[in-house]
Amino acid sequence: MRPFLLLATRAEDDAAAGELEAILRFGGLTADQVHHVRLEAGPLPPIDLDDYSGIVVGGSPFNTSDPDEQKSPVQHRVERELSGLLDEVVARDFPFLGACYGVGTLGVHLGGTVDRTYGEPVGAVPVTLTAHGRADPVFAGLSPTFDAFVGHKEAVRTLPRGAVVLATSPACPVQAFRVGRNLYATQFHPELDVPGIVARVEVYRHAGYFPPDELGRVIGELSRATVHEPPRILARFVERYAR
Repeated sequence: MRPFLLLATRAEDDAAAGELEAILRFGGLTADQVHHVRLEAGPLPPIDLDDYSGIVVGGSPFNTSDPDEQKSPVQHRVERELSGLLDEVVARDFPFLGACYGVGTLGVHLGGTVDRTYGEPVGAVPVTLTAHGRADPVFAGLSPTFDAFVGHKEAVRTLPRGAVVLATSPACPVQAFRVGRNLYATQFHPELDVPGIVARVEVYRHAGYFPPDELGRVIGELSRATVHEPPRILARFVERYAR
């Protein structure tokens, strides 16, 4: 099997390792079936899409909608490199799954509007599949409404042309969308279960998602959540595109 390419941008080693472990576990993949590239650590190496089954873009502390002058040189480089890769990915309709940061990356690249209108605090929210979602080969079979973990400062306000909404939530109209047949993006995190989100918020307690002194309360609320369905998306994506 050709490996999947996981593009990450988390500078914190614990968060990067946790994200990789979750992708492996929920995707049913072994370490040699994922090529893990940490874009924040150095330039994107030359990528031949024919070497891969598909691409997964993980979450990120970066916000696509931040003013250019507030973005670091690393973020500017990452955005340029992802945009260049997406030119080919979109042209070929190459299997792509962007989680959280992937919504902004793919949405902006295709001309959508991503801003802070529909940000959501860290927590579990009810996500409801649309008719397109219920019929989609990667999302089909999920419960019509399921809880998923979110925590994002920006979201899609205006869909890119040609995109279809696969899932929505009360506070965020676009929780997932698809472009073409094979390009997916989710605002929620398909790689996170309760232990995963707890570890994530501990790493990012000072990142502005909640007051740092409320970490205990946030962990308590997260620990009471029941989130089982989202990781099935990773498994279905891998099953559909592994080659």
